[in-house]
Amino acid sequence: MELLFALVIGALTASGVYLLLRARTFPVIMGITLLSYGVNLFLFATGRLATGQQPVIGTSASYADPLPQALVLTAIVIGFAMTAFLVVLSLRNLADNENDHVDGQREETPPSSKQEREVTGK
Repeated sequence: MELLFALVIGALTASGVYLLLRARTFPVIMGITLLSYGVNLFLFATGRLATGQQPVIGTSASYADPLPQALVLTAIVIGFAMTAFLVVLSLRNLADNENDHVDGQREETPPSSKQEREVTGK
């Protein structure tokens, strides 16, 4: 079970980093989201996976650590707010620049129609 959990964390992190390195805003937002999911699972795993145990110290011989659960819950809320902010920011960038590149530079595309070629002279 721990190996499967580690593989899921690694896959989420690797996918998030790959998408972060893209040049478009939507893959960057998805990469940040996947990376935050991987970090959340890692934080949750630091509390040792234990089922059916008491969450309070002193009530039984073994207990579940509530701190990672609280950290993950806080990270989920912050991640949702950050994702909503990034979506609004990318939509504003798209409206202002008419482009969704992260660096804001336009792609040079060749004119596709005959009329556009006549206007540009190419």
